[in-house]
Amino acid sequence: MTATTPRKRSIVARDLASSVLLAFAPAILAAFSALQPAERYNVALLSGTAALLSGLLVVRFVMRLRQEAQHCRWQYGEIFERAGISMWREDWTAVGEAVMALRHAGVSDLESYFAKRPDELRALKARVMIRDVNAFTLEETGAPGKEAYIGPLDRLLPETDQTFVQWLVAFGRGDRFFRSEAHLTTREGVEIDTLFTAMLPRDLAGFSNIIVTSVDITAYKRAQARLAAAQADAARTSRISAANAFSASVAHEVNSPLAAILANAQAAQRLLRLGPPDIAEAAAALQDVVSQAARARDVVARITSHFSKSSETFAPVDIVQVARNANLLVETDLRSHGAVVHLSAPDDLPFAMADPVQIQQVFVNLMLNAAQAMEDRPGRRDITVTLRVEHSSLAIDVTDTGPGVVTERRARIFEPFHSTKPGGMGMGLAICRNCLDAHGGDIWVDEAPGGGAAFHFTLPIAHG
Repeated sequence: MTATTPRKRSIVARDLASSVLLAFAPAILAAFSALQPAERYNVALLSGTAALLSGLLVVRFVMRLRQEAQHCRWQYGEIFERAGISMWREDWTAVGEAVMALRHAGVSDLESYFAKRPDELRALKARVMIRDVNAFTLEETGAPGKEAYIGPLDRLLPETDQTFVQWLVAFGRGDRFFRSEAHLTTREGVEIDTLFTAMLPRDLAGFSNIIVTSVDITAYKRAQARLAAAQADAARTSRISAANAFSASVAHEVNSPLAAILANAQAAQRLLRLGPPDIAEAAAALQDVVSQAARARDVVARITSHFSKSSETFAPVDIVQVARNANLLVETDLRSHGAVVHLSAPDDLPFAMADPVQIQQVFVNLMLNAAQAMEDRPGRRDITVTLRVEHSSLAIDVTDTGPGVVTERRARIFEPFHSTKPGGMGMGLAICRNCLDAHGGDIWVDEAPGGGAAFHFTLPIAHG
């Protein structure tokens, strides 16, 4: 990030040599002409003429350079202003200095560093300055003028946007370009979704003028959301139909032995009430009850075997990537609650032996619960996900700044149908516990150090 390219050095050396030669040649010739004795008039005249011509050449060369510079500036302005895509010119000097200082201080994991210092991250974001935007940006957003955008980046980037720290990570890694989604707030307070990309600088000087291109994908995202909703409705209808068919099949399979059990039990009662009771017939009826009960038991066993956990296969999984994927999956929901996720994990975190889909669901449930718990709370709504090794397991903490969970409810919070939310089904945390039980892990809740809830769960480390 601090190196200057060889091509740039060679161009500078070439231009400097040409300038020195053209600048000093007239002076040298003029001095040579002035030092000639009177009897060498012709030599002096020739030298003076050469000096004059060289001077004119220098003037012409300087004028040509100025014209080329003006043309380059005009051409850059034309490209910037007339491009059919939103373009931003931004000054990230403060960020470049901060990243370089952290790297020199030995900080390699910038994501974890800023996850523990969210206020420092916010202060750094406020020091990124938007210097200019092109005409297409104004036309696309309906802004009255460039002053609507020029200024600190945090004025436009909402608190819930989680891309800024990824910029810092890309700078720290020395990436050549960066591409991601961002969520901007217009002057009218409307949030729009954008896809942006930028070439990243190689040295500190390049941070002062970063060109960012942006494409408004709000309509595209809405169309995708409508499609996803339609697909979810179709899937839900399909699940309901399958559940109805399954229920009918179970009822058919179980009702037959149940009816036989009831009929034989009633017959046995009647036979035993006779005077004298018909013991032999009653015993035969009760034997039929036992037989039909065994049949019903086998039906239930056959059905539950289809949903047995024994078919699950676990494999080594990068749990940090699973957490990131879960965050992306619910990012829209988190933004609607004003919540921000901060992920902290060491670089050398081992893989977990797990099913990534199930563990992703655990992260999703815990993040959404945290966001919903903080919805009515004033101030920052931070969700911190911390991953580490503890003893022989991976330990994951999901903490929030909400009201927390009172002590007397912590023992029951993972039970099915136990919900603290109006209209909630109370199945999210029960599903989390079932998933972690199947992995040989554990889950519990206590109070976060700064207040709020702290959910902890463990997973086995993948060995070999």
